[in-house]
Amino acid sequence: MIITFAFTRLAVDVRRWFEVAPDATMEHGARVELRLLDPQQHRGTESASQRTVVDTTFWRADLFDRLDRPGEWAAAHYHPSFDGVEPSDRAWSPELTADPWGWLSDQLHHIEDRLRDAGLDPGIVRYDADDLRSVVPRIVACARQYGPENVMTRDEEFRLTRDAAERVRRMITLVPPTTPLDREYLRPWIEQPG
Repeated sequence: MIITFAFTRLAVDVRRWFEVAPDATMEHGARVELRLLDPQQHRGTESASQRTVVDTTFWRADLFDRLDRPGEWAAAHYHPSFDGVEPSDRAWSPELTADPWGWLSDQLHHIEDRLRDAGLDPGIVRYDADDLRSVVPRIVACARQYGPENVMTRDEEFRLTRDAAERVRRMITLVPPTTPLDREYLRPWIEQPG
């Protein structure tokens, strides 16, 4: 499930995420992405339904913990920019692990800095910045619902992340064959039809 807060040119996606690292550790929690809306040509009459295309991701926060070490925010990181569709390397912050939700709020309040850090013109969101700031508490509250401190069963986790099953399967292929992997826990993602 993805919850999108869409403005004029800016969108914020919030969701639960689950992934497997190459060392077979499992990470889960809230993923928040800042994205740009792709402007669309008006179609039909003044009352016609219009397309909303959420496309270019330029920043991502992964407010994650590890399943084997809960309560430490050991996997919480962010990606300050993207090269096309690929995220930059993970960036780590002591402020993020000390106060994940306060850190997220601060990052969203300073949307212009996120754009600059990603190599984009902050003017892109000149009509959206204040509107975004006015709903930051709602966005953070939404993300908290998907945070790692919200303990879920494997099946609940899968229900919210089944659309990422292909990605989880790709991550599993990066785990060396000699590394122990809890395939029973991963079974729903492995068996989800593609």
